[in-house]
Amino acid sequence: MIVRSPVLSALPGIRHGWFTREGGVSGGLYASLNTGYGSKDDRANVTENRGRIADAVGVPRHKLVTLYQVHSPDVVVAEEPWAVENNPEADALVTRVPGIALGTSHADCGPVLFADAEARVIGAAHAGWKGAFTGVLEATIDAMVALGSRRGDIMASLGPTISAAAYEVGPEFVTRFREAGEDIDRWFAPSKRTGHAMFDLPGYIIFRLERAGIRANNLGLCTYGDETRFFSYRRMTLNGEADYGRHLAAIALEGP
Repeated sequence: MIVRSPVLSALPGIRHGWFTREGGVSGGLYASLNTGYGSKDDRANVTENRGRIADAVGVPRHKLVTLYQVHSPDVVVAEEPWAVENNPEADALVTRVPGIALGTSHADCGPVLFADAEARVIGAAHAGWKGAFTGVLEATIDAMVALGSRRGDIMASLGPTISAAAYEVGPEFVTRFREAGEDIDRWFAPSKRTGHAMFDLPGYIIFRLERAGIRANNLGLCTYGDETRFFSYRRMTLNGEADYGRHLAAIALEGP
């Protein structure tokens, strides 16, 4: 049910996890820990699944906060919990308040969890290609620094993400990166289809984190390739399925 980072697990006062599709109450193609209110799953199932995640990271169920994610570089500072109906439009959260769990939703995009155990500041970011490209990771780090962190004390871990072996993109995608001055040869490999390429999203995320001056690691898990444990938007699309479930990544500071 839970994947944890050895790096973050070694930090005192931090609870975290990337939650797989196992251990919930949903059925059918959502089986079983679907946390996506945007899916067509029964809302009561999603609510219970999210509650189980709050339990697992040791916070009251109403103190798991999430976002209305829009593939932006925008970050929210969580100072008190809010209802799902009031989710702000953003793609990352930070806090220094114990007992609030920061959650982001994923089904191939990069779920990055951040922690500074010294300053007791945490963060969580949803980093798809667009968010990473436009700076959501750097914005999360900046927001943590504004709360008292030092870059050298921040640790970040990337959880289950679609791998380069499964992420084919079109020529316009490569052009966008080339025009921005990115190292095309580093992030793209030839595809079997003419004009297409395979994009290394996990590698690109780790590069952006390290370039921003923090220590980062990749758990090396592919959402597309492990259907037993992970939902995948791309796998759903290629298989012609009607919908897909979503995972949550969550992190919290222990009280008081």
